[in-house]
Amino acid sequence: MGAFAFDFVLLSTFIIGITALMGVILNGIGENLFGGKEKNKFFNRSARTQTGWKQVGGKK
Repeated sequence: MGAFAFDFVLLSTFIIGITALMGVILNGIGENLFGGKEKNKFFNRSARTQTGWKQVGGKK
């Protein structure tokens, strides 16, 4: 029974991990192949929003 539980946990972890990684990997591939001119659309918008913000934290 212990071996069954171990196998079940191992398999479920593997399936959940592969599913999560597949989403991240395919999103990256999709952005690079089909992104066109707007690859960095959200990054650029975020950078524009943050212009003029005071830098905090860390030593310089």
